[in-house]
Amino acid sequence: MMPFVPWKPAVRTDDASLARRVAAGDRDALALAYARESAGVYRYALALCGNAAWAADATQDAFIALASRAATFDAARGSLGAWLAGVARHTLLAQWRASQGRTGTDDSVDDVAAGEAEASIDTLLVHRQELEALWAAIRSLPWPFREALVLVDLQERRYDEAAAIAGVEVNTLRSRLHRARARLAAQLNAAAGEAA
Repeated sequence: MMPFVPWKPAVRTDDASLARRVAAGDRDALALAYARESAGVYRYALALCGNAAWAADATQDAFIALASRAATFDAARGSLGAWLAGVARHTLLAQWRASQGRTGTDDSVDDVAAGEAEASIDTLLVHRQELEALWAAIRSLPWPFREALVLVDLQERRYDEAAAIAGVEVNTLRSRLHRARARLAAQLNAAAGEAA
């Protein structure tokens, strides 16, 4: 028989102390930060650029920056996840500028959800075409508009956090988001009109 071990609730380390531990060279703290934040940073990067390799590189760069510059993290300006997403954003923006906005295809479009396996082939093809059209329309948006859309609508971040990541005022972010939604709707409506 196993000995009784009382249950202890998991203690979530706050961002500021976690960053201080990383800055002091605590590898366990870096591993904890990675376990806690990497998936969100990667999803943000992938949604922003549509390229799995770029997203992975940006995520890696964010954690390399955390390991070397954790002391620059200021919890008063936002969460650790937002700080990491900001670093990933700068990496992606540099890559995007270097390639003049051209990215590869979205590898995630080729993935078919397990729940759709029983659907008819026609339904799957229509769904895939609609998804491809949506991602193509998102990728065709100018960078500032695409970024606002990804941060708020896809990542579901608060306006203040999204603005901090983008490095703009909240009103600027709201304006960009409004324009992004309008352009996206116009593109999708035009595509639907052509299909009909």
